[in-house]
Amino acid sequence: MRRTIPFTKMSGAGNDFVVLEDLPNTNYPALARKICQRTSGIGADGLLVLGKSRRADFRLRIINADGTEAEMCGNGARCMAAYIVRNHKPNKKLFSLETLAGIILAEAKGENARVRLSDPGDYQPDIPLTINGRDILVHFIDTGVPHAIVFVDNLKAIDVNRIGPMIRFNKKFSPRGTNVDFVEQISSHSVAVRTYERGVEAETRACGTGSVASAIVAYFKAHPRIQDTQQACTKVKTASGEILDILFDIKNNQVCEVWLNGSAKFIARGEYYV
Repeated sequence: MRRTIPFTKMSGAGNDFVVLEDLPNTNYPALARKICQRTSGIGADGLLVLGKSRRADFRLRIINADGTEAEMCGNGARCMAAYIVRNHKPNKKLFSLETLAGIILAEAKGENARVRLSDPGDYQPDIPLTINGRDILVHFIDTGVPHAIVFVDNLKAIDVNRIGPMIRFNKKFSPRGTNVDFVEQISSHSVAVRTYERGVEAETRACGTGSVASAIVAYFKAHPRIQDTQQACTKVKTASGEILDILFDIKNNQVCEVWLNGSAKFIARGEYYV
């Protein structure tokens, strides 16, 4: 007898996900590899699973398209926030989600959602690498998942799917590997970003944690002597063309109170046949 799994398909600024309620006795890595296939499955960058938590209001599991489990996904968390508000109607505006990267806060209204991520860490500027015979500098920061930032002058010309893996699997970032964000400065308060995502192993149309990482590193690059500030704001243009808004504070040279805001659209609802 064929098993059916109810699902919702969502997109966060172009980052697409299949959203499920937690199901007993489910092999989520195997399911993600099948359900995220774009020709034989529903097609998605990842699988989001909503469950119960003893530490927060809800629990969010993030399974990449290749079956690996991610610590955090900014756009996925925003999609889940919108899903929770529509389907579970929490009794408070701001609710908490347990993730592998820690407890985050979320709120949503319609098809717009924002989340407060865990505080970034392990910032390492100006890491020298030799990629394809060329010496480059990359900047590293962990925004719940690892990100390597590369500033470029002509973002459209970058072959993300060719260069991305060379940095993603570089021994400097082993054993975890890293996501890779190519960033072009548009103005003092805006950047454009293209991301090669770990776990998807390809360029995605948007990346929430990558947008946050790019915004923070760009801000530090533009303000090298900054120690304290509140509500620093950067707009990030994603590969989908949608804009994500990132707000954060800096206290004693440490980034905190990071908020990621943008669209979280409902695409479809149905049943997946296992």
